[in-house]
Amino acid sequence: MSISGKKRDSFCEINITPLTDIFLVLLIIMMVIAPLLDQQGLNLIVPTEHEAKKQENEPKIMTVYITDKGEFNLDGQNITKDGLFSSIEAAYKVKTDGLLIKADQESAHGDVVLVMDAAQRIGIKNISVVERAE
Repeated sequence: MSISGKKRDSFCEINITPLTDIFLVLLIIMMVIAPLLDQQGLNLIVPTEHEAKKQENEPKIMTVYITDKGEFNLDGQNITKDGLFSSIEAAYKVKTDGLLIKADQESAHGDVVLVMDAAQRIGIKNISVVERAE
């Protein structure tokens, strides 16, 4: 018989030895590296109950109310357009978390921009604007 006339034996089995070797090497690498990955969690300072109540009672956000007549009110005190910058600057020394602008629906856009400009010049990063609910 000639070589071309023979039937070739088909390969029916998969050799998994190289695959097993790779898995064992990966397992050993993970076992060696795992103890080195001792990660630190977040360092949190949990306030005591007294400190938490104290922080609840003292809001750190100042609020500017703008009426439809162009009047300004900073945390319950009426202020003028001329005294707006100095009043916000003084309040920012105590309330450093940001500024909330509450404007009437009919208030002038320029008044809101005036307050935002003053806050930006002072260095306030967190500014929110909402419609004032009566």
